[in-house]
Amino acid sequence: MNVPLPDDVSELKAVIGREIAALRADVRRKTEARQPPPTARDRASPLQSQGILPRKHDDALTTSCLCGTGDATGNTGNAALIGEDHDPWSCVCAALPAIPVSAALLTPVRDDHGGIVDFVIRAGNHIRSVEWLEAPGHQVGRRFMEARPGAAASGLLGALADVLTSGRPMDGLVVDYTEERLGRLHRAQLLYCAAACGGELVVTWRPVRSQAELLTLDAQHLASMGWGHWDLLSGQVTWSEGLSRIFRTELRMPWSLTELCDALLPADTTAFAEFITAVLAGEEPAWTRIRFLVLGEVRTLDLLGRPVAGTDGRPWALHLVARDLTPQMRSRRRLAETERETERLRQQGEAERRVAASLREALLPTHSEQLAAVGLTVAAAYEPSEPDSAVGGDWYKCRLLPDGRVLVAMGDACGHGLDAVARMAQQRHALAGLAQTGAPAGEIMTWLNELVCSDPSGQTATVIAGHIDGDRVLHWADAGHPAPLLRREGQAFTLTTEQRGPLLGALPGYAYETSAYQLLKGDLLLLYTDGMVERRGEDIGDGIERLRKALGAAAGLTPQQTIDQLVADHVRSGHEDDACLLAIRID
Repeated sequence: MNVPLPDDVSELKAVIGREIAALRADVRRKTEARQPPPTARDRASPLQSQGILPRKHDDALTTSCLCGTGDATGNTGNAALIGEDHDPWSCVCAALPAIPVSAALLTPVRDDHGGIVDFVIRAGNHIRSVEWLEAPGHQVGRRFMEARPGAAASGLLGALADVLTSGRPMDGLVVDYTEERLGRLHRAQLLYCAAACGGELVVTWRPVRSQAELLTLDAQHLASMGWGHWDLLSGQVTWSEGLSRIFRTELRMPWSLTELCDALLPADTTAFAEFITAVLAGEEPAWTRIRFLVLGEVRTLDLLGRPVAGTDGRPWALHLVARDLTPQMRSRRRLAETERETERLRQQGEAERRVAASLREALLPTHSEQLAAVGLTVAAAYEPSEPDSAVGGDWYKCRLLPDGRVLVAMGDACGHGLDAVARMAQQRHALAGLAQTGAPAGEIMTWLNELVCSDPSGQTATVIAGHIDGDRVLHWADAGHPAPLLRREGQAFTLTTEQRGPLLGALPGYAYETSAYQLLKGDLLLLYTDGMVERRGEDIGDGIERLRKALGAAAGLTPQQTIDQLVADHVRSGHEDDACLLAIRID
């Protein structure tokens, strides 16, 4: 019968607690059943019964005390230092080989005033703290400053003397120990501990971190990984720095399994219960993806669990490896949000293009046959600054008025996009309406300026507007727009006027004036916006001169052919603004 998995954190913690309690009770019961009765050996001194000190009467043991004469290391001549009555079995020297890090017994060397000036290495074990440092057992009988010449500069010698003087032990002094060997400098960060012992010092040292530990830390950091070990019998928990970083905890304060449950996202309780149950049941490797709430942030972890089992097959510890997927999940969310925003902008841009295309057809129409009937051949082109843009603020107007005149106009409303299109439409339609009055070009421009000045957007515009009458005279007014070009008999030149006024919207109440120019049969009049002649870092006069030469070079071409050639040259040279062209030939 399958027991349902808990879906509540309290139930899960209770299940874990029962499993651990049952394991401890079973192990305790089996241990007590196999416990032998105490013997005389067990009634020996605590140090001897624990195997720290051997027994004197044990014939199978021989002295290995490093400070004795004729020891296994070959060091001799220390009897004078130690004394003939030295008993290696009752000396702390005998315990040094059992210490798993570099260890030494130091005897102080004092000056005439009793101050400590050095130490003598009386005994030591055979463990190297780093590869380039000799083991202390190979330096017995030497002065400490001779064996460790970098001790004075690092402050180590003074710290050791303070321990002996004050009697207070030194627990974890980090020393940047530097030494020169064979012309090369070596440095290691060493962690020193020391305690006074009968007028002498017992000193241990080890690397703060070994090279393997440093590489492991780097690997954990780069891979966003960490691991933890839970001893179910003793309750001791050990975490790597990587796991502490993931859960934002102190390395010395790792979480128990029940504390880990408290950080679970409620929706993942059952999945975590299934995972822990599988590990406790001895299944390996067990894998799952679990979310935890850490300091208000949801962190997603891949967990790999392995039981540590005894010879009876029952797990007595758990080992979990975690990989933090939170940065990846965060990146995926940002990518998904970016994709959604990109799609929204794409759809918005597509909608704007459809609207702009419709406006382009309505606002920049093809020219009717009415113009040809009055002896004019017309061609036009619009080049947006961006390929995806259908229309901007540039516009033109060329149509037959009821009184027989031909309205000719071109403008450039500041800006891009639909806002510029809206202003362009307003100005274009306003001009068309004002032209119906039959008023002169300058007066129409004055009215149009008042309209633009009243726009709350405060944007300006350039416009050139006028009409060609039945005598082929061009009457026109200019509001800050580039003057038209005229091609006559293979030569192109600019129509100059002294009546050019300011941009529309710049000066309310300004009265624009009208200029006139007689056109001849075969003339080609070209109106254009500044996008045709402006280049970054170039004077606009140079751009106008370039366009004038190109217009002259197109002599003999029809208006449409002329427009096509000018546009092709314009595209090849690159352009950063919308551009509009209107060519009118007098037939």
